[in-house]
Amino acid sequence: MIKVIIGNKGHGKTKRLIDFVNSCVENSDGNVVCIENEPKLTYDVSSKARLLETDTYNIKGHKAFYGFIAGICAGNYDVTDILVDATFKIVGREYGELIQFFDMLSNLGESSDVNFYFTLSCDKEDLPVEIFDYCEEI
Repeated sequence: MIKVIIGNKGHGKTKRLIDFVNSCVENSDGNVVCIENEPKLTYDVSSKARLLETDTYNIKGHKAFYGFIAGICAGNYDVTDILVDATFKIVGREYGELIQFFDMLSNLGESSDVNFYFTLSCDKEDLPVEIFDYCEEI
């Protein structure tokens, strides 16, 4: 399952994501992973969640990021939720590549039973409708 939080800068996407992270930690029987591009959420996210920064690992682009996420799932079979802030800062703003990324993640989520949450900084109308074939807005 892929869920997205959509809105422009200042619309509270990160705050909602933090709430989801902390809720997932309370309700999960496994591990919760929160990914951001640079360290900003250290004091907001529960210490029970694994917090990772893509800048630390020089992750840029949708293919590198997919590999990073797939590695997390492969290395730890009991990950239940992966939550990502500032998605476009990690994968870029090419919407065609975002569709491809969500397609790959959809398959990964089904095979590994992981829930994915992403923040997308844009207007919903800016996104191609194909994105919503893979994900639902929350």
